Amino acid sequence: MIEVKNIQKSFDSKIIIQDVSAVMKAGQCNLIIGASGSGKTVLMKCMVGLFDPDHGSILYGGHDFTAMEGRDKTEIRKEIGMLFQGSALFDSLNVEQNIMFPLSMFTDWTYKKKLDRVNEVLNRVNLPDVNRKFPAELSGGMKKRVALARAIVLNPKYLFCDEPNSGLDPQTSLVIDKLIKEITVEYNITTVINTHDMNSVMEIGNYILYMYKGNKEWEGTNQEIIFSKNQRLNDFIFASEFLQDAKDMRMLEQKGKIADDRNMDELLK
Repeated sequence: MIEVKNIQKSFDSKIIIQDVSAVMKAGQCNLIIGASGSGKTVLMKCMVGLFDPDHGSILYGGHDFTAMEGRDKTEIRKEIGMLFQGSALFDSLNVEQNIMFPLSMFTDWTYKKKLDRVNEVLNRVNLPDVNRKFPAELSGGMKKRVALARAIVLNPKYLFCDEPNSGLDPQTSLVIDKLIKEITVEYNITTVINTHDMNSVMEIGNYILYMYKGNKEWEGTNQEIIFSKNQRLNDFIFASEFLQDAKDMRMLEQKGKIADDRNMDELLK
């Protein structure tokens, strides 16, 4: 579990994050959403230690990460996996070498043990037999899955994903969302996702934090967001007429007014 307590961050006297608090639990996908400039990326960078907050604290498993120094902070960072927006694979290394890189950095395992672990996580993201391929030979979706495999290779307790569906087609985005969700539940990871993808919000948002101009405007689940009366949130999530109609349909499903397994072909006859 990660606890964000009264975080404030400013740059050149301009406040970017103002008194934000949240509790992000293990075994669920915790989403941070908001328009560009809302402060969600700065908040995530504060959480992983790339920025030091001006006020407040970040607790990992009850331990104050912001108050730590040196070796203690390094130990927490070893428990963090990162899935970067552009995958951030090393172009000069093949898939096997990319995934093995953290193992070589942070363990003293034998090559065989590292290779076994690499193959294990590659199988987990449904990419067997791609060890010798280079990033340039992979599709966008395959790169994301390789990056996800690298992010979990050290068995992290915490997983941070920055725009995991950026640049992917809708069908591939669904595959990535499903993988992240499965891995989160399977390994009981505290997963934090910074996203603009509204499909991710609706499908895997166990906890959603909506940021607006540096403030926590709303928090809740993907079930609760359908019924939210927060106008700023609704304008952001359901901006188009199509999405508003989709919201109305989901509300009717939740209320039991229509069946969620309905046959639309039959209804339209």
